[in-house]
Amino acid sequence: MSRIGYKEIDLPAGVEISRDGDDVTVKGPKGSLTRAISSVITMTVEGNVVKFDRPDDNNKTRALHGTTRANVNNMVEGVVNGFGKTLKLVGVGYRAQLKGTKLILTVGYSHPVEFETPEGLKLEVPDNTTIKISGISKQEVGDFAAEVRAVRSPEPYKGKGIRYENEYVRRLEGKTGK
Repeated sequence: MSRIGYKEIDLPAGVEISRDGDDVTVKGPKGSLTRAISSVITMTVEGNVVKFDRPDDNNKTRALHGTTRANVNNMVEGVVNGFGKTLKLVGVGYRAQLKGTKLILTVGYSHPVEFETPEGLKLEVPDNTTIKISGISKQEVGDFAAEVRAVRSPEPYKGKGIRYENEYVRRLEGKTGK
């Protein structure tokens, strides 16, 4: 039995949710999100409570039940509070800067790496080694943060690279001489 799928979602004040075919739209104070969900899962809105149900106990249906509920809950949370990730640059000479809508990273390559800020996301660079990414879509924030981190993932010997704020990088001992 899916414990997540049967949990109800309480809608905060000022949030509207609607389903049109396979598309669910959530509107709130920070904006609006639309996402396609499976037509197998039924969604009912009673007052300010959203419930999800499934027709059978098929493995695929059970998996979709919890996933659908979690995705819609993230949409509701996003239009109310938003989501954010913070990246840290660790390494001598590693720095980030924001020029207009472009994020420019200097991370030890022969050239700076540039990223255009995606639509719907907000970037901040409070200092040379910190990047703050925020937006209403948890998926878009996470995807962009992973894309930036992939430019120079943390390495285990010196710990240099781009890492999430509270990420633990397991350190390895280097080769020892005779």
